[in-house]
Amino acid sequence: MKRALVSWSSGKDSAWALHLLRQAGDYEIAGLLTTLNSAFDRVAMHSTRRELLEAQAAAAGLPLWKVPLPWPCSNEAYEGAMRQACQRAKGEGIEAIAFGDLFLEDIRRYREERLADTGLTPLFPVWGLETRKLAEAMIEAGLKTRIVCVDPKKLSPSFAGREFDHSLLADLPSEVDPCGENGEFHTATYAGPMFMHPIPVENGEIVEREGFVFADLKLS
Repeated sequence: MKRALVSWSSGKDSAWALHLLRQAGDYEIAGLLTTLNSAFDRVAMHSTRRELLEAQAAAAGLPLWKVPLPWPCSNEAYEGAMRQACQRAKGEGIEAIAFGDLFLEDIRRYREERLADTGLTPLFPVWGLETRKLAEAMIEAGLKTRIVCVDPKKLSPSFAGREFDHSLLADLPSEVDPCGENGEFHTATYAGPMFMHPIPVENGEIVEREGFVFADLKLS
């Protein structure tokens, strides 16, 4: 069986991509590939704590491939770090990397272009799924995740820290994508069919930093 990594943001879409890949059974999942902000020791953009990230990998029964990024991080530095990760992956017999992208064509094209000369195949298990139905399917399947980052230009900061559930979907403004695919919000997942057990978490403080509102999700 071919081996693949899952590009792991710590949020619901990458978690669901892992779930769908396992259901399909076409690839052996070799690990979770995550970029970490070296200055803060947190997942880039989502700001998920390293200890929660490690708990996710343990609950998924998979090794964690951590890619440290400097802060601030230029696009050149990011691409250099990812090239090294891809070289390592190819050297260890991995043939593909899966992403949790839903419908943004420019993001998909960027990933395909970056992997074009690496020998690694990009996979998009959740691509094209209707996001309202997808959000509801995640919730019905038992995925538990909370909003850990909000772009206040697109969504009220009051959503930071909220549970991603049917109540939240009902409260989202009509112009906001139900899965936050346009960058309205990001999540951190702590339970679901992709995990062997739930991860005990609790909400920490909510802070505003660099134009975003972050809700700190901690292990409890």
